[in-house]
Amino acid sequence: MKSNHPDGASGFTLVELLVVIAIIGVLGALLLSGLSQSRGRARQIQCLGNLHQIGVALNVFVADKHKYLSRWQLASDEEPGGWIGQLERTGLGMSNPESGYSDQGIWKCPSIQWHEPGFFLSYYAYNGLGVCKNEYDPNPLGLSKNYLHRLYFPVAESEVVAPSQMMAISDSFTGSGMLRRESGLAEAGHAAKYPPMKRHQGKANVVFCDGHVESPTLHFLFQDTSDEALSRWNRDHQPHRDRAEP
Repeated sequence: MKSNHPDGASGFTLVELLVVIAIIGVLGALLLSGLSQSRGRARQIQCLGNLHQIGVALNVFVADKHKYLSRWQLASDEEPGGWIGQLERTGLGMSNPESGYSDQGIWKCPSIQWHEPGFFLSYYAYNGLGVCKNEYDPNPLGLSKNYLHRLYFPVAESEVVAPSQMMAISDSFTGSGMLRRESGLAEAGHAAKYPPMKRHQGKANVVFCDGHVESPTLHFLFQDTSDEALSRWNRDHQPHRDRAEP
């Protein structure tokens, strides 16, 4: 296109300049989106790495004790306190854990930021109802509604029928250290700055009892009522559909 500049030099017209600016804007938006997705993917990979190490610690614990973690035990018990402390001491070999260990290192998912600073909210949650017995219900299973009792007694290694299909530990969705299907997506992440749908692109990171890690969709985790989805919550590897929320 010819320019109307008096010395005959070529240049951009106003329309051409606006087109160039628009193209630059689109390219910039695409670049920022790509960078954001790359950061999200990097955080997810770090979280998967955390759970892989936690899974290794879980298998060390089971091999040593021939039983699974308890959700919570009294100070007088062989493995006192919560499941994170049990894994830190026995699974990871840290006999005297440093103060604040449960809020750093492999225990902290980089994709979660809680709204309540100063309060301990767990980044990962244990399928305690699926892998433990409690003081009132000897067979609660992972789909039970009975989760208010603090004492959960560990089950023997042999009681988990299909370790490779039994969920053990996942992202925490409410800040609680207990993983419960009934919390669903409606309650999930109510205390978090980044809700579950935005953490790992609509997925959750989960380590199974045999130590391998998967990233199922949140729909599969909380809402799917197929036998495959429901049985993963229960140590007998049965769906127990009657216990699931509709």
